[in-house]
Amino acid sequence: MGIMAGVTASASGLTAQRLRMDVIADNIANASTTRTSSGGPFRRRLVLFQARESGADSWLPVPMGGGEPKAGQGVRVVGIEEDLSPLRRVYDPGHPDADAEGYVDLPNIHVVREMVDLISATRAYEANVSAISSAKEMATRALEIGA
Repeated sequence: MGIMAGVTASASGLTAQRLRMDVIADNIANASTTRTSSGGPFRRRLVLFQARESGADSWLPVPMGGGEPKAGQGVRVVGIEEDLSPLRRVYDPGHPDADAEGYVDLPNIHVVREMVDLISATRAYEANVSAISSAKEMATRALEIGA
């Protein structure tokens, strides 16, 4: 894998993790939203990633004909889906969205879990920034050798 291929892979990770952080922030902002435009409470959203590879035999762990395993080409976002885990039910008869029994359906968002996911996404983002910085430094030093 060349320096530019590594930078490209890390750049795709930066983009994916930034989107993941945006979705997590949206989840946290809507942790108490009981009524959306589509009706019902807000549902937690998750970002789905997939390895971005190229070539006809990219799904193979080792290229046809043997040789070294192929290096990844980065990551891409496949989509954003709703978490279908059960909603939280809380007894609050005074709430405008309470049912006949006084229970309110709240979003399936747990702020602590979202914060853990946010820390994970931040660390992954920082790791990709570090990889790009290292590649830049290697390229600079390689140019200094030739001078």
